[in-house]
Amino acid sequence: MSLLVLCMIGSVTVPLRAQSPLGVDNRFREASEAMRNGNLEAAAEGFAAVVKEAPSFAEAHLNLGLVREEQGRHEEAIVSFQKAVLLSPKLRGANLFLGIAKYRLNRLDEAVPILRKETAAYPKDAIAWMWLGVVELAREHAEEAADALDKAAKLAPDNVDILYHRGRAHLLVSTHSYEKMFKADPKSWRVHQVIAQASAEADHHTDAVAEYLAAIKLAPTQPGLHEELGFEYSSLGKVQEAEDAFLRELEIDPNNVFARYKLGVLHIEKGDAAKAKELIEDAVRVKPDLRHADYNLGRAEKRLGNDAAAVAHLERATTTDPDPETVQQAWYQLGQLYRRLHRVDDAQKALAMFEKLKDAAAEASQQSLLKFKSRQNSDAAEPPPETEKPQ
Repeated sequence: MSLLVLCMIGSVTVPLRAQSPLGVDNRFREASEAMRNGNLEAAAEGFAAVVKEAPSFAEAHLNLGLVREEQGRHEEAIVSFQKAVLLSPKLRGANLFLGIAKYRLNRLDEAVPILRKETAAYPKDAIAWMWLGVVELAREHAEEAADALDKAAKLAPDNVDILYHRGRAHLLVSTHSYEKMFKADPKSWRVHQVIAQASAEADHHTDAVAEYLAAIKLAPTQPGLHEELGFEYSSLGKVQEAEDAFLRELEIDPNNVFARYKLGVLHIEKGDAAKAKELIEDAVRVKPDLRHADYNLGRAEKRLGNDAAAVAHLERATTTDPDPETVQQAWYQLGQLYRRLHRVDDAQKALAMFEKLKDAAAEASQQSLLKFKSRQNSDAAEPPPETEKPQ
């Protein structure tokens, strides 16, 4: 039995009014219990008997619809849901499940206004907003879907199903936006920027550099482009080109915190720890939550010989940095610093933690590789699809 149905049982299986026949009331309770236990045939028989004897009992029609929906008898479910809505227009869940049943029969245009009635009556119902978004996705109305799923996510931020559908909706919105952009002006610098970003995400850094250079040729003073170019040069190990790009970005936009920070990190690699510290601290003052800031400040302080300050930053990095690889390296740096400070026990613990995290990362990488190979072997073992023989 689906989770949605089980959740609805508690809200709709209520007893009849005091004047209701006792036999109907008992049968309703028995049918509800059968429904909870997954005995759909008994539940359907019970609710059908209840609505026959008490045809104005909206909740019984709703529960009968829920059972029919679970049985895959969508047309019958729709009839029951419609009766429930007719008898009690604001009965919670009636429009929701009526909309879902319509969706499952691919009657999408009918489902949307029904689901909107549910969200209007119960605006804090995350599941209702989610289903409205799901149906809008099926209609290929990406922006409407994203709007509904954003509302659902605010109400239930940790619901995995909502997050999945919301991600799909926003991905479609982005795709449609890019398609319109390409059609509107295929020679725009924005087109080169999008291609560059896609190349960077795929770790094709050389291609990304070429596309950023093409974008810059068309829009040489556009803020942000040189910063992104500098990061790609850094990924390729081209330190001087990266530095030139970051400096040019800061000429165009002196307030670009990210360019200043990345230039600071680059100076650590160049061995100029004093300049690195100055640039990173300037950036952190404006944006304290910069990614890996404590780790990189710790590295800079270590190179300057400020061991106590370096330890403070690196210890903080081991507890706050979200990147496992950075945490691993922070422990390694701490091990060296503790040893230099004659904190032998701490040095041993830090290096042991480094080794533990390194082994865990290697094991995770190995498992991922095995899963990938297993999928490849499975795909290779599948027979090719049959093709129709010529007559």
